[in-house]
Amino acid sequence: MIPRKKIIAGNWKMNKTQAEARVLVGDLLQDIGRFDNAEIVLCPPFTSLSAVSELLSSPSNSSNIRLGAQNLHEAASGAFTGEISAGMLRDLYVRYVIIGHSERRQYFNEDNFMVNRKTKAALAAELRPIVCIGETLPEREADAWKSVLEVQLLEGLVGIKEADLADIVFAYEPVWAIGTGKTASPAQAEEAHQWIRKILGNHFTTAAAEKVRIQYGGSVKAENAKELLSMPDIDGALVGGASLDARGFTAIVKNACA
Repeated sequence: MIPRKKIIAGNWKMNKTQAEARVLVGDLLQDIGRFDNAEIVLCPPFTSLSAVSELLSSPSNSSNIRLGAQNLHEAASGAFTGEISAGMLRDLYVRYVIIGHSERRQYFNEDNFMVNRKTKAALAAELRPIVCIGETLPEREADAWKSVLEVQLLEGLVGIKEADLADIVFAYEPVWAIGTGKTASPAQAEEAHQWIRKILGNHFTTAAAEKVRIQYGGSVKAENAKELLSMPDIDGALVGGASLDARGFTAIVKNACA
């Protein structure tokens, strides 16, 4: 099996003012700023990107932490009030961008084809997309989760070349486990990750699929991170609420790589 470096990303969602963001990042820089056993990504809201970027890129920090955004618009520019382009993110030294999070799909009607367009826009701007997929509770209970994931993947990858696959991170986030306190068991999560890798291997090649990093997202905490990330096909975590606390997020990072 090809070794894949773990990637732990903190999705702050609509939380933290600039002042609060600076405090949180300052604490994280002290705790895990030079941690190199995993790639660490922070995804603050748009209003705090500049402040966080300034802290992470400061020569005095020498930080290994990368900056990510929570969304982007598919167009390079234009009359899209309230939206943010890939070029604007690049200007702030953003490296990663979350695309197709279940909350974007649920509340803002983003479908697989929009996810596809946004993924292409990110890749064209040399941003690394974190593409989210996952099933709802009714889909899981109906044992339809495999077909749901397959459709999300294949429609989201239309027109994307195998050469681009190495720059994409996938995040499996069972919708029923996001913000609910419920977590997929390590066996459930591993089975889903294996299925995702199999689909990618069938669509591209097995060799390319083996290099892809697939995160788990869904009520990840310090208490369950080690067991989840010990699974062979789980290559990291997309952390929500637990990423808003420096001590908790640090524990996830360290436990995941123990």
